[in-house]
Amino acid sequence: MSRLFTVMCSAAEIAAHFGVGDPGAVVVPSETIEGNQGLIVFENNGRRLLKSLPWGFPRHTREMKLRGDPPGRIGLVADLTNPMWEHLVVEPRYRCLIPLTHFANPDGDPGEKTRAWFSVKDTPLIAWAGFCRNTEQFGPVFAGMTMAANELIVPYNDRMPVLLDRSEWDRWLHGPIDEVVRFQFGAPTPSERIAIIHTDDRWKSGKLPTAVVAPELALL
Repeated sequence: MSRLFTVMCSAAEIAAHFGVGDPGAVVVPSETIEGNQGLIVFENNGRRLLKSLPWGFPRHTREMKLRGDPPGRIGLVADLTNPMWEHLVVEPRYRCLIPLTHFANPDGDPGEKTRAWFSVKDTPLIAWAGFCRNTEQFGPVFAGMTMAANELIVPYNDRMPVLLDRSEWDRWLHGPIDEVVRFQFGAPTPSERIAIIHTDDRWKSGKLPTAVVAPELALL
């Protein structure tokens, strides 16, 4: 998937949907790209909490170090066998839910890419399977897990976020590593459940989707 998503709900709506007691003074960002703030829901001592963190774990390859480059960002967990994730994914305490209403992929010809937005028809407020951890370089950060895209999304991108139904939240947050593997390599959200909003907005325009299902429907 691309590195752009949005959550078009208030903090109070997100908290109610995910069972967070008090969202506090959390600010909902208009959109999230790698390095910018996004929201996560995580559990601590049996309580669900809502927090704003930057998107993207530090990525500092050997070549980057030799060139003297600072760490970059990686916000997508596409390969569980990558050594940078091996200690993270086995520990349930590092798992979280990433609220979103839409994720985007670029559409069109190179140099003229526009924003195509994707959402789930029957669940306007979605949970994306995520990881969060405190890092030496950037402090607390989060990343989202991806999987092979369904047929509808493949023309735009061969990867998509691992989207969780409500009945799967606890399995994701508390299950063993086998569950993480099953989620990444299982069947993606079916194409018939996905809606696409095509726009003329340039990829870096910062414009959000306008044909939005009322967020309050997610709370029903």
